[in-house]
Amino acid sequence: MAAAMIGRLSPGKVARLSLTRSLGEALAVSGVPAVRSLTSPVLSARAMAGLSATRCGLAKESVTENGASPRGKVLTIDTMNPTVKMVEYAVRGPIVQRAVELEKELSEGRKKPFQEVIKANIGDAHAMGQQPITFFRQVLALCSYPELLNDSTFPEDAKSRARRILQACGGNSMGSYSASQGIDCVRQDVARYVQKRDGGVYCDPDNIYLTTGASDGIVTILKLLVCGEGAARTGVMISIPQYPLYSAALAELGAVQINYYLNEEACWSLDISELQRALDEARGHCNPRALCIINPGNPTGQVQNRKCIEDVIRFAAKERLFLMADEVYQDNVYADGCQFHSFKKVLFEMGPEYSNTVELASFHSTSKCYMGECGFRGGYMEIINMDDEVKAQLTKLVSVRLCPPVPGQALMDLVVNPPQAGEPSYDKFMKERTATLSALADKARLTEEVLNTVPGISCNPVQGAMYSFPRISIPEKAVKEAAGKGQQPDMFYCMRLLEETGICLVPGSGFGQKDGTYHFRMTILPPTDKLKILLSKVKEFHQKFTKQYS
Repeated sequence: MAAAMIGRLSPGKVARLSLTRSLGEALAVSGVPAVRSLTSPVLSARAMAGLSATRCGLAKESVTENGASPRGKVLTIDTMNPTVKMVEYAVRGPIVQRAVELEKELSEGRKKPFQEVIKANIGDAHAMGQQPITFFRQVLALCSYPELLNDSTFPEDAKSRARRILQACGGNSMGSYSASQGIDCVRQDVARYVQKRDGGVYCDPDNIYLTTGASDGIVTILKLLVCGEGAARTGVMISIPQYPLYSAALAELGAVQINYYLNEEACWSLDISELQRALDEARGHCNPRALCIINPGNPTGQVQNRKCIEDVIRFAAKERLFLMADEVYQDNVYADGCQFHSFKKVLFEMGPEYSNTVELASFHSTSKCYMGECGFRGGYMEIINMDDEVKAQLTKLVSVRLCPPVPGQALMDLVVNPPQAGEPSYDKFMKERTATLSALADKARLTEEVLNTVPGISCNPVQGAMYSFPRISIPEKAVKEAAGKGQQPDMFYCMRLLEETGICLVPGSGFGQKDGTYHFRMTILPPTDKLKILLSKVKEFHQKFTKQYS
């Protein structure tokens, strides 16, 4: 009889009846009373409230406006790659995000205790007002729009460079892919540049790989190095303070970060005894395989002397470590008595005992020095003493990303093959190059001098690169307030500085520092008049901050 009755019901009513019976059975099992018959389509609201969908044996799903049940996300914070969540990159962290918000608020007419936000957080030269080199932009314009080759306003040496680059491109267009290792004639020019820079030490173009900025090359080499599990997992030695690319890449790759500390009391010098300490401690929980050096230093601005480089090479040879030399600031040397020495040059001058055995990758970029062309993402790496089979794997790996940006490759070619004496563009090129580097040297001295006049701030000489990394004293009362907000003390300091003055700096904790010390990193790139304003505001803020929390 029941079956006959069900047969006369519509499909929708059958479904509701089935649901009602399922609910009723669940209610009976759970001991929740129903005030109506279990065959009734209406149940007590109290009964329903006391019974979860899970206890009813039903899927717990919300319903959209059109009555459909939405799918859960395939990719959630719990199901994503866990190593990505470990990545941090301080130079574009919360301070910078807040700076962008403040710029927007100012543009909307919101009142602030400052008229503009001055970003000194990142080494983005052109964003800070540095002017591009005329010759570079002329050649890139000609390569981008070849019809300009017929324009008489462009100098002939710029046209000849553009023609050579275009002839090396597929279809005579920078819009075509290049070979994965980079355009052949550009790699040849890089090899000639390196050989001349290093006093005649031979450079094989086949050891040159053009890259998407230096960062691309660094991460690529780290990918080759990282392997193993547990105590056999690859460890990589990096300086503290460090450029956050390294810690971020190691976190993403799941490698072990081995910290060695630079000596702040000796102008951020590198001590071999500290390298040994870090290595010995790390060997208990990982397999140290590589040593990373940044010279000139970022964020610390030190320039390593030749003896230090020799000691590092001997250490790497003794401990069988792969050397990675980040040399993107090689033209940015300002201090008297300081000179850039490439790791490759020193390695080969130390003789076959080292030059035939120590594995080395060195990196350069179009983004720094006098060029400051960050957005073109041009760079190269040179590899020395790499195993032939590994080199084949490297070539395969770079082929996966097809090729570096061709405009960046073209720009890299101009950096290593600039106008020569006697060519039409030479005098102007040298004037612009010299003026840019001279201005940076002046601003390096100005930054050191002004910061060292502030009680509670001490700044080592900015020997090279584009940054200062002064040490700041933070009163205990401010340290406790920062802890209450869940912030590092120097993050609290820099955020207050931003909110009160519009100055955007990066807290030292984003680069690493010895426990109990606090720093910030600031670039020396702003124009001199703006840099003076920035330094004056930092001085005034620090005095006010110290007084408030003392």
